[in-house]
Amino acid sequence: MKRLPLLSLLTVMGLFGSTQAFCASQPQQAKEVTALNTFKAGDGTFLLNGEPFVVKAAELHYPRIPREYWDHRIKMCKALGMNTVCLYVFWNAHESEPDKFDFTGQNDLAEFIRLCQANDMYVILRPGPYVCAEWEMGGLPWWLLKKKDIRLREQDPYFMERVDKFQKAVADQVSDLTIDKGGPLIMVQVENEYGSYGTDKAYVSEIRDLLRKNFGDEVTLFQCDWSSNFLNNGLDDLIWTMNFGTGANIDQQFAKLKEVRPDSPLMCSEFWSGWFDKWGGNHETRPAADMVEGIDEMLSKGISFSLYMTHGGTNWGHWAGANSPGFSPDVTSYDYDAPISESGVATPKYHALRNTLAKYSDKKLPAVPKAIPTIAIKPFDFTEVAPLFANLPESKRETDIKTMEEFNQGFGSILYRTQLPELTSPSLLTISDPHDFVQVFIDGKYIGKLDRRMGETALQIPAVKKGAQLDLLVEAMGRINFGRAIKDFKGITDKVTVTEVRDGHSFVCDLKNWEVFNLEDTEEFYDSMEYFPIGSFTPGDDGRLPIGVYRATFNVSKPGDTFLNFESWGKGLVYVNGHPMGRIWEIGPQQTLYMPGCWLKKGENEIMVFDIVGPRKASSEGLKTPILDQLQTPRRLVHREDGENLSLAGLTPAASGSFKRVNGWQETTFNSPVKGRFVCLEMLSAAGNDNDAAIAEMYLVDDKGNRLSREPWTVRYADSEEVKDGNYSADKIFDLQESTYWKPVKGTPYPHAVVIDLGAEHTLTGLQYLPRMEKDVPGAIGEYKVYVSSDDFKY
Repeated sequence: MKRLPLLSLLTVMGLFGSTQAFCASQPQQAKEVTALNTFKAGDGTFLLNGEPFVVKAAELHYPRIPREYWDHRIKMCKALGMNTVCLYVFWNAHESEPDKFDFTGQNDLAEFIRLCQANDMYVILRPGPYVCAEWEMGGLPWWLLKKKDIRLREQDPYFMERVDKFQKAVADQVSDLTIDKGGPLIMVQVENEYGSYGTDKAYVSEIRDLLRKNFGDEVTLFQCDWSSNFLNNGLDDLIWTMNFGTGANIDQQFAKLKEVRPDSPLMCSEFWSGWFDKWGGNHETRPAADMVEGIDEMLSKGISFSLYMTHGGTNWGHWAGANSPGFSPDVTSYDYDAPISESGVATPKYHALRNTLAKYSDKKLPAVPKAIPTIAIKPFDFTEVAPLFANLPESKRETDIKTMEEFNQGFGSILYRTQLPELTSPSLLTISDPHDFVQVFIDGKYIGKLDRRMGETALQIPAVKKGAQLDLLVEAMGRINFGRAIKDFKGITDKVTVTEVRDGHSFVCDLKNWEVFNLEDTEEFYDSMEYFPIGSFTPGDDGRLPIGVYRATFNVSKPGDTFLNFESWGKGLVYVNGHPMGRIWEIGPQQTLYMPGCWLKKGENEIMVFDIVGPRKASSEGLKTPILDQLQTPRRLVHREDGENLSLAGLTPAASGSFKRVNGWQETTFNSPVKGRFVCLEMLSAAGNDNDAAIAEMYLVDDKGNRLSREPWTVRYADSEEVKDGNYSADKIFDLQESTYWKPVKGTPYPHAVVIDLGAEHTLTGLQYLPRMEKDVPGAIGEYKVYVSSDDFKY
């Protein structure tokens, strides 16, 4: 590639500890600007300084990488054969409170870009305001929700006012680093995959205009979306790029773009190298061969790409988001099965890709940087604990339930306390809606839990005398980062009722008069607690030690990267030497936390763990390799109870026919409009010879010709789901991700059936089906029947 004219590199301050010699290998000198540079769309290609240029971008996210390791990770991408770094800007990381912007330390966006330039790497900036990225609320700051009626990602006056301030703050940091000013920044993205959220060209246009105002007219702007929806919000004056995953039929992904813009340069702005993990799900992987084959094909055709992710990194602290429909919180690790592992190691996938990218380089690739040393830390026990219920902060009193946001609390947990009426018999406690993990106590005794992931909103409580104390301890996990549900309030969002049955009649009591304790996730809050020796406490009947904050020290003779093991712990958050390391949860699949050596000290190190359910054993150790695939969950991963067999006998289908073995959306129109809440797609045969079945996405069409919202959908039944060798459960049918899909256990013969509960009755006129996106359309469905019913089907 052509060398970049370099700005003077500012000294990287405070990055390099004496124990990590590899951290000090920074660029020593930068070249002066010698000429004005340009980057723009040409005839079928990008033009860099007027010459054809293929973007080979590595997606990296600076907040997910220790600042001390930024240069190492950039050099790893350079040695892989990349010429560009693509990065999101996370609004909520930079503006934790309104008008208080932080671009220092881990948030030093400009310095990260300068490091890219010092390594001869161009930069693509993606400042949102929404970024998704499996990050808390998709990058939007939680305090926006203090205005309860706000319309996110729309032309809401307050939202747009805040977006303008944020994007101006970003531009103040990096607008002098655009290519026309001698910097490495070649393109800026407008919004992010808006077609997955809605159709609103006016809103997208206003985001474009704000970027123009803040970055100037010379910067090249683009927008990304999926091939199935990019025209919904595509603006005429922007470059259009496509997002799709490994294994996709590349020609088909660009077919519509080439039809409407035959002279446009082609770029896959997110080529998904792997996938992210969720708590309670299997560890996600994607074949290296599929990734390499796709990149090889794109480069052979002169198509630009950005590999999402080339290096994923870590969702430190409480930054991991959650996916929707439903609620699927993401784990701390953002390893993503990327070519560069979470800890910066070159994987076999890395070396396979490097061999291919070397074919498209006009000079020998740089040597792969040495791996950062890893260490083991001997097992150590925690010595003291601050029991939570003995360390509650000052409370507030409210007549009605309020969310965390209404108490000006963004993260952590919240305890709601009130008195129960007399209950003469076991009764039903109902919470609407619990966000996200609720533990119920009566007079200090644990009664049970409600897990939002599993749709749990009610549990039985025992008979009690009037005035019994009810405690609801609610832990907030990451806010939803995808789809319309990103407006995700925390705590209890509606009300709490108790229903008692007396003499055959139900009596409902709406509980009021709450005492509320805000338990914020901060090191200062945990430090303020009173600690006691762990030996003062004995495990309960469930074998667990008390809920609370556990503290210990451990010694390191020579710092290096390690993976702290939390297999014996329950659920909570970890701090080491003041660094928020992330969430732990015994259900897996992640059981260790990545601990960068640059955040460890020679000698004594302090660790704190807030365990919201209590550990079975308060100890840990440092491993040399992570545990990312150890699932031990009580949750059923399939949607078919033992002994269930769907019966459709005597029912008349709303539609029947055959789908084709082709990529892209297909639709069947019902014989006549039909009302119902439950929809069954019965698949009778394959459209090809593989005899497999798969559905990537499915929509239902109402009587106005519109797609139904899928937020309230749940899977009622699926005859077969492959969940042992991957995550191919039936909820993938409506997870808003075209690259994931449902499929049955391999070898399970046709017919197959999936039943969806729409959450309410609707008048339906059709069904839309998207097969897998690979070139040969594996699992394409042939003959089918669709049934609609107001009541559930028989099983």
